[in-house]
Amino acid sequence: MVVMQPPMATEALGQAQRLANGDAAPPAGQSLRAWIGLGANLGDRGAAMAQALQQLAGSAGVAVQAVSSLYSSRPVDSSGPDYLNAVAELRTSLSAQQLLHLLQQLELEAGRERPYRNAPRTLDLDVLLYADIGTSIEMPDLQVPHPRMWQRAFVLAPAWVSEAQLQPLLAQGVQRSQGPDWWR
Repeated sequence: MVVMQPPMATEALGQAQRLANGDAAPPAGQSLRAWIGLGANLGDRGAAMAQALQQLAGSAGVAVQAVSSLYSSRPVDSSGPDYLNAVAELRTSLSAQQLLHLLQQLELEAGRERPYRNAPRTLDLDVLLYADIGTSIEMPDLQVPHPRMWQRAFVLAPAWVSEAQLQPLLAQGVQRSQGPDWWR
């Protein structure tokens, strides 16, 4: 079993300032860690998420390093069927903006529509962190760290926090569904 490592303010710390615009990729031949959130609440949720991870693993400039267990959760700030959620740790030579565009392309291929904010979805892929926890990106279509990740138990439970740390958020109804090999 691969264990996800929490983001530390050590890796690429000197690059955090340079990468803050989201357009700059790591230097040639180097890669950085990135964490993405995966979710779906329409269709075959697990299959859509597994396919997205497999497509990411086959994408140039991206290596899937670790994937959390699969969790189910009620929708937050919305209605509809329960979500399945997970977090994946990547190594990437893509810029944060390039990674976002790749994730959005995978969402579209999975039939994602955006009729209104927080609408139910066949696949939801978000850049949570890029490079390290000290990297901040503010662009019209990309904010890193993800602006609501610390309020979402379905992001925190799969990734890096203990049950005790999750207590204030457990009312969101997060439950572990499957172990970390669900996507293979």
